[in-house]
Amino acid sequence: MADEVLIEWEDRYSLGIPLIDEQHKKLVDMTNDLYRGCLQGDEAARDYFMKAVHGTVDYVKYHFAAEEKILEKIRYPGLAEHKREHEGFVKKVFEDVKSFEEGRKFVPNLFVRYLKDWILAHIAVEDKKYAEYILNLKKQGVLK
Repeated sequence: MADEVLIEWEDRYSLGIPLIDEQHKKLVDMTNDLYRGCLQGDEAARDYFMKAVHGTVDYVKYHFAAEEKILEKIRYPGLAEHKREHEGFVKKVFEDVKSFEEGRKFVPNLFVRYLKDWILAHIAVEDKKYAEYILNLKKQGVLK
């Protein structure tokens, strides 16, 4: 079970920004860790999942803050929309975690798949936009 993965990191997810790529890889690892937790028995999965989900939420907030700081620094024109995407994701995750903690109907496996789909789509579409913007700034000699 230790090698069960939901997401295989692929080069096509790389943005060419080492700090962000490393953080994205860690998010993928954490999502895979949550997935492995879902494969355990019910009670073990619940305990494991709660510990792992809190660490993941904290890391997501850290990553979003780092990403937004970079985008502010380069005056990325899509920053406001990008922040809204992040805020919507965090809000949904908090709602799901709260439901889970309160014992309401919650399916960890579906939550993990939501994380996977959102993270990969966000990297592939929204993050690629700012990576392209950064690349253009570098080509113009504005950034090194």
